[in-house]
This record gives sequence, structure tokens and C-alpha cells, in this order.
Amino acid sequence: MLKWKRSLTVLAMAALLGTMAACGGGAKNNAETSAEPASTNTAEKGAPSNEPVKLRIMWWGSQPRHEATLAALDLYTKNNPNVTFEPEYSGMDGYLDKLSTQAAASNAPDIIQLDPGWTPDWMSRNQLAELAPEVDVSKFDEKLLAGGQLDGKQYAVPLGSVAFGMVYDKAAIDKLGIANPTNGWTWDDFFALAKESKSKLPSGQYFTLDYAGNYFMYSAYQYAKGKGQVITDDGHFNVDQAAYLEWTKKFEELRKEGLVPPADVNASDKENDPQMDLMAAGKVLFRYSFSNNLGTWDSIKPGAYALVTMPRAEEAGGWLKPSMYLSVSKNSKHAEEAKKFINWFVNDQEAGKILQTFRGLPANKDISTSLEANMSDLDKVGLELLRATEKDGQTWSAGAGGWTNFIDKDWVLVRDQLSFGKVTPEKAFEQLKEAAQSYEK
Repeated sequence: MLKWKRSLTVLAMAALLGTMAACGGGAKNNAETSAEPASTNTAEKGAPSNEPVKLRIMWWGSQPRHEATLAALDLYTKNNPNVTFEPEYSGMDGYLDKLSTQAAASNAPDIIQLDPGWTPDWMSRNQLAELAPEVDVSKFDEKLLAGGQLDGKQYAVPLGSVAFGMVYDKAAIDKLGIANPTNGWTWDDFFALAKESKSKLPSGQYFTLDYAGNYFMYSAYQYAKGKGQVITDDGHFNVDQAAYLEWTKKFEELRKEGLVPPADVNASDKENDPQMDLMAAGKVLFRYSFSNNLGTWDSIKPGAYALVTMPRAEEAGGWLKPSMYLSVSKNSKHAEEAKKFINWFVNDQEAGKILQTFRGLPANKDISTSLEANMSDLDKVGLELLRATEKDGQTWSAGAGGWTNFIDKDWVLVRDQLSFGKVTPEKAFEQLKEAAQSYEK
């Protein structure tokens, strides 16, 4: 199972109550603040009423997700004229850092979108309000709900289900005469295809990003090798040394052969940024992605991209996971109104038609079923990846709390040292093992 934390582009978070994880985005800081615990008095808790209420809501994503979410907010206000929104949205880069700062000042938005890997820390630090009974989760798969629960209480509701796989520039590889991968391909196939592409790649174009030190891609490789998750659910370092050295040395070879970008170019990549994304710029052919992201890629270069399962070995390399969660901040002065909104956001069919699959296949089973029949061709491709991964994909887990800095800071430091050739694979492993000691329970 994977202790998922976030995409590579997220920076290390600001300190909050020791090692608490939080989130940041393009937020405005003019909301009411309160550090007082929730009261049992419904009036004090901000129960729904006809009084004017402005809810701050924060999420990250691509432009299509922003537009769909804003349309849903407009519909909710149309149906509930007393409720308006102060939306705070951005890309993934910097999201966690900014929300960390807001939360540290007891100024987090009322409603916050969280990566599933952050929820254990948020819940354990008492930063989220319980969602029951206002939010109905009867139409949700328990496997998706579990990551948002603590001590039997629901603090975060899943918004969708996605599969972890790869996106590739089909238009480019077809033009170069490179074979297309197929679902079920292996890591041996992946590295062999990289080597075969060398003679066909023009100067300045590379097979894939330098994933030697990428936490998520290495996790997929270790899973595929049958070695389990990188960090155990009970909070122990579990990087398999043989698999790690094999992985990092394979990328060391690709680096020497010019099949991955130079370190400075690799470090400049910003996923889904039309100007900074190395795939969007035509510099790399393969990168990891999720089943719900093809629409975003297509908006950058229509008709160019395709999806394929994460390579496998003895076992599958990819997994299914909740795409993200939606929660109410513990310090929200309008918690009840916020919960009422979340219930509508995840359970209303009209909302589902607007939000579509921009956060993955909706977690509400009735809504996902209603959308499948009328999915766009792009969404059907994403659904095909999800279904292919479902067969024997790995089981995702939020993992043990308290390891956020290890994933977002310690691992990233080693990643950069590997990319720039500052450490050997052997030394990188020892650095990770030593850094993990301070996080182990």
C-alpha cells in the first residue's frame, strides 16, 4: 500500500504544531478567524439559516477543474441565495505551503481540498470538523472513505477515484517511429523502449523525466517487485535496498545516455504548466499521470496524448486511490453551512453533471454510473486506464501520520542530489535510511 503524499511539484510545508501537514493556494487573507473549539450550541456553530454567509473554499487544479468548480459554486448560490463563496484556487505548486501558513494563523478557509496523503496528519492534529451527520456517505465505497476517517468518525469525504499510470506523447512517438506501449507492459519493456528510442530522438528531446529520486515512481517500482510499500502503515522505513539500487542505477544509465533531461532542465519542469511542463514543451515522451488528467493534457495539445498502465513486474505497479478529499476546517465559523454545501457538492446529480470527472470518477456511485453513459472520448480513455488498473492494482493507503517531512523534504533532497550526480545510489539509500530514523515510531 502506498503512503501517498503529493506530486513532486509540492514544496516542503511550513511548520505547524510540530510536524502537522497542511495546504496552501492562491488564498485571500481577509476571512474571519477563530481558534476556539467547536461549541455544542448550533447557533454558535453557524447552523444553516437564511442569514447571508460567505464561505471561503480552496482547491488546486487545472483550468478545466477551476471552471467546472466555479460553475458549481454559481449553481449552489442560485439555489441558496444567502450563500456566496470566496474561491481560492491555484495550481498544485505551492498549495500546501500557503495553506500551512493560513492554518498556522487559524485562518484556513472554511472548505479545503486535501490530498489523501495529508489527511492522517490533519485529522491527528485536530484541524478538521467531523462531517457526520450532515454529509451523507451512504453511496460511497468504504475503501475510499477509510482514508478520511479517524476513530470511526468521518473528517474528509472523497471526491473521486483515480488510477496511477503514465501519459505519453503518442503524436510524437508515432512521428519518430517508436512503438506505442500497451496496458500490462512491464518495467523491462519500459527500459528497453527507452534504449531503443535513443537513435530516433532528436537533440533536446528525451524519453522520460529523470525519475531516479521520484518518490511515487519508485513506489510503483517497489510494488511491482513485490516488496510492498515504501513506508509501512505502522510507521517504519521499508525501502527495499536491492530494488532501490536497481532503480536508481537504471536511471543513472539513462542519464549517461542522454535519455533523461540534464539535471537543470529536469528541475525546471512544472507539471501541467503550458510553458514549464517538459512534456507540453515536447521535450519528454513519457511521464506519470492519473486516469482523470487526459482532459488537461488534451487542452494543452489536442489529440496528442494517450494513457497506459504503470509498468509491472512480479506484481502490478499502479494503484487506485481517492483522487482528493474535501473537508471543513475545524475553526470555520460557518461549519454547518459548509457541511451542507459539501453534502450537495458530492451527492447532487446536477452538481455531478457540472463537475464531471475533473477530480476523477465521482466517488458517489450513483453519480459515477450516470456519467459513464455520456462520457467524452477523453474520459472513456481515463476510465479504460482505471478499469485496467482495478484488475490487480495495488491497494492505496494514506499510511502512518507524521512522515510528511520525510516525503516532502528529506526524500526531495536526496532526489535532487541523485539528479545532479552529487551522491551515488548507495549513498542515497543510506541517507534516506538515516533520515527515516527520526520519524519511526
